[in-house]
Amino acid sequence: MRASERRYWLPGLDVLANYQRSWLRYDLLAGVVLTALLIPAGMGYAEASGLPPETGLYATIVPLLVYALVGPSRILILGPDSALAPIIAASILPLAAGDPDRAVALAGLLAIMMGFLLLLGGVLHLGFVTDLLSKPIRVGYLNGIAVVVIVGQLPKLLGFTNGSDSFVGDLRSTIEGVSDGLVNSTAMIIGIVSLAVMIGLRLLFRRVPGVLVAVVGAIIWVAAAGLDDEVPVVGALPSGLPAPALGGLTWGDVGSLIGPALGIALIAFADTGVLSRAFAARHGQSVDGSQEMRGIGLSNIASGMFGGFPVSGSSSRTPVAEQAGARTQLVGVTGALLIVGFILAAPGLTNYLPSSTLAAVVIIAASALIDVPAVVRLMKINPIEGLLSIAAFLGVVLVGVLEGIVIAIALSFIAFVNEAWRPYRAELVQIPGTRGYHDKSRHPEGNRIDGIVILRFDAPLFFANGGMFADYVRSVVAAGPEITTLILAAEAITDIDSTAVDDLVELDDFLAGAGIEFIIAEMKGPVKDRLVRYGLDDRFGPERFAPTVGAAVDSVLGHERDDIGHPSDRS
Repeated sequence: MRASERRYWLPGLDVLANYQRSWLRYDLLAGVVLTALLIPAGMGYAEASGLPPETGLYATIVPLLVYALVGPSRILILGPDSALAPIIAASILPLAAGDPDRAVALAGLLAIMMGFLLLLGGVLHLGFVTDLLSKPIRVGYLNGIAVVVIVGQLPKLLGFTNGSDSFVGDLRSTIEGVSDGLVNSTAMIIGIVSLAVMIGLRLLFRRVPGVLVAVVGAIIWVAAAGLDDEVPVVGALPSGLPAPALGGLTWGDVGSLIGPALGIALIAFADTGVLSRAFAARHGQSVDGSQEMRGIGLSNIASGMFGGFPVSGSSSRTPVAEQAGARTQLVGVTGALLIVGFILAAPGLTNYLPSSTLAAVVIIAASALIDVPAVVRLMKINPIEGLLSIAAFLGVVLVGVLEGIVIAIALSFIAFVNEAWRPYRAELVQIPGTRGYHDKSRHPEGNRIDGIVILRFDAPLFFANGGMFADYVRSVVAAGPEITTLILAAEAITDIDSTAVDDLVELDDFLAGAGIEFIIAEMKGPVKDRLVRYGLDDRFGPERFAPTVGAAVDSVLGHERDDIGHPSDRS
């Protein structure tokens, strides 16, 4: 396999080939810390999907191992997800008719189908959607994710369960739980102490792995004090390793699951694509959207083939991996292998792992994602981008992760159209003793060349701004002294659509009727080709174009001038 093919299909091999020994300690430590979260999350989301708890472990182990080889993001953690669980349950349980083995087989088929859809999308390079995620959206998204995750962990930190899957529901559940006296004081104390340990070690002894100390200390505390019956704990691991479980399926099942597979594929990629792009940007890296799509697809196919179900990127476990010091995909491999080791050698160890400590770990990790100063900087530099970031934040928090992303992208398009609708435009003038032609609004000391007006329009011409462009030209002509020539500096006009072409033709007729020659300078070749395709090559022939503004002025005046406005001595 050539190096280019390796990068295309197996990014993990490139990481392995360039792996630095200094990364190993961080990756192994982060993998150990991450394992404490992978186990309860996998089992819990399996049950939420209407499946046996062990399938959640299989849907964690297999995708992590496969993604380490085929996934482009170095620290993204794949696994069962709360956004997919209700859709999986609604899709398979009616078809399973109470048969747990058939439910497992259907869930596996669903993962394989959605995986193939994502794989096809990646091969066709449909991952461009991640290119729509500007910095304001990524900042707002991560801030929103952090707040949603933190609020969602509060009930667990206080020692009671929470059945909600939204920010508002989590907040309401927490308030009601406190007011109804559901707080488990022992679990709360363990959780708060865990928080204090992690914060204290981070501030005083940064080289000491605070998360690992808190998790191990909490296990020892619960085991030594016999608190496993008093506080919520993860519970013992189920037995068994990943294995094929696709028996009893028919082609009719494939037809029944096509719709759900497509829906889950869209949700999984949208959520994972934003997550991987955002975390990569935090570390100065980049992730190809289509490669990410292929990686998620192959990971889901493998999950379905070995007893698992559909998975996506985790917005709660990925921050934990990052904060624990993750450097590469070895973190996921370590976590997957440790789960296998615990299943085989010590399935009862998690009986003493308190849920409140895990909640504290997630809260600490999620809090590191909050970046209020970035939003403040955006508001100062570009208020529109700052508002876009806030909109993405509010969308994720109040509406939902996927819906929030869609809202933010839609607002970005609206902002783009608004900017293109009212772009910067300027009249260009000469400044005595200075080369070139300059913006009159910035250089009021500048002068027009007698009889000539030079205008610049800084945007493509399309349906939303073509009429405004023509009106601007007319207003300048009407306000100025006698004009014989109008030169359009068109370097910034990179495209023109059919609506704007009509506006350009009307403007040309208006200028011709007023006895004004219309010359277009510096227009790019592809835009000229577009005018030809619109059938305007007769109206706008070669004589109507000039390579530069200076050349256009020379052609009007009938002689060459130097760059500071004087006749040239050149022959």
